[in-house]
Amino acid sequence: MQKFPALCAGALAVSAAFCALPAQAQSVEELVGQVKAMREQLDAQRARIDELERDVRTARAMAPQAVPQPAPAQAPVPARQDQPMLAGGTVSKETLDGARGTGNAPLNPATSSPLAGGLSVPASGAQLDAMRGTGGAPQQPAAPAAPVGGPASAPTAPTNTAPAAAGATAAVGRAPSENSRPREVAPIFEQPGVLTPRGKYVFEPAFQYAYSSSNRVALVGYTVIPALLIGLVDVREVKRNTSTATVTLRRGMTNRFEVEAKLPYVYRTDATVSREVFTGTAVERAFETSGKAIGDVELAGRYQLNDGGADKPYFIAGLRYKTRTGKDPFEVTTDCQRRCVGENITGSGLPLELPTGSGFHSLQPSLTWLFPSDPAVFFGSFSYLHNFKRDVSRTVLNGEKESLGEVAPGGVFGFNFGMGLALNDKASFSVGYDHNSVARTKQNGVTVPGSVRMQLGTLLIGYSYRLNNKKTLSVAVGAGLTRDTPDVTLMVRVPMSY
Repeated sequence: MQKFPALCAGALAVSAAFCALPAQAQSVEELVGQVKAMREQLDAQRARIDELERDVRTARAMAPQAVPQPAPAQAPVPARQDQPMLAGGTVSKETLDGARGTGNAPLNPATSSPLAGGLSVPASGAQLDAMRGTGGAPQQPAAPAAPVGGPASAPTAPTNTAPAAAGATAAVGRAPSENSRPREVAPIFEQPGVLTPRGKYVFEPAFQYAYSSSNRVALVGYTVIPALLIGLVDVREVKRNTSTATVTLRRGMTNRFEVEAKLPYVYRTDATVSREVFTGTAVERAFETSGKAIGDVELAGRYQLNDGGADKPYFIAGLRYKTRTGKDPFEVTTDCQRRCVGENITGSGLPLELPTGSGFHSLQPSLTWLFPSDPAVFFGSFSYLHNFKRDVSRTVLNGEKESLGEVAPGGVFGFNFGMGLALNDKASFSVGYDHNSVARTKQNGVTVPGSVRMQLGTLLIGYSYRLNNKKTLSVAVGAGLTRDTPDVTLMVRVPMSY
């Protein structure tokens, strides 16, 4: 603010010089030169005032961070011989450039602003930025740098800057850090795609509901004509409802590796309407059963294999182990009195209580891929589920055990793919397809008669909404596309990070 008196004094001097022009006649060339020089000086003073106004605005913007101390009074700068004359003198190009603010204007170490008078003193690039209001104002005088137009390596930046200037300087000229984590999408498959960060926990309560129905018609007899059947007709209709509440805990061991533990609780109900085989009665028999208990506990680990990025896929390898902590299908009691297979069958073989587990230990390796292509993310996986064989026996009504020998369930080869799209910074949408191919079951090394390969196909649509920085709500709906697949599935998840 101490520069305004100097500028006002310069303006008054210009006005006094204009009024003191000699009244006697002079040559036209001399008058034109003097007027031109005065106009140039006035333009220089206006430019200086504009620069001082910018410095004042910059100082006010930085007032919350650092309050500048008032500069000590300075002696007026003596006029130099190379300064422009008020009238009748010549003005050099360097002096005019310095006055206009386009040359090397010096900085006052106390106020970090140009000195009054427009002296042509070399200045560093950081000092010029401070004068223009684009850089940080140095707190201490920096060493003189090479003049403008010198070698590129000559300018040096000040060592001490204000806090705000330090943040701005750090952002300029620094390459953005590479994001090694793929973008999160609305989850629609069982396995997650984005790993948990190192040292973080994710607690995910979830609820899944599945409904399936099947109809079977068995014709036992012979036809006399195409429209007439002699014999028995067995019609069986089964409706299944399965509700599963799951608690999942994941922890990021590193930025590339996470572990997971899942504990499910299963509640199942089955309703079967059938007519017993080889009976002539027309009365239908309804059979209802249910079961509820802890399901099969699962342990899993996932590792990110590479550093993906824009137009670069991410590959994540996973390994899942499933126990048989749930109620075994071979431990529940059936409605058979003596036998359910072979001769002298008494009963339908339906269980009186539904199981909640598979009854076999399983191991499933998988490979998940994610390909970000702004604004969408494509994802999918390949997996194979191997069930370990074991000796099993079935329980009948009188408590006897009917040995079934060594049973080896068929392996399950699965794949899925989908696309996720972010609607805004909180909501996302995903659509995908999941397919599993179940191989035939073997008993004592021989394929079970009537066992066939099953194909399970499901179309999935999911939505996700971020409630806050640590909690997200995800909903996925699946529609079965094959007869062996549940008709509809509904999954609700609420992952919470800590």
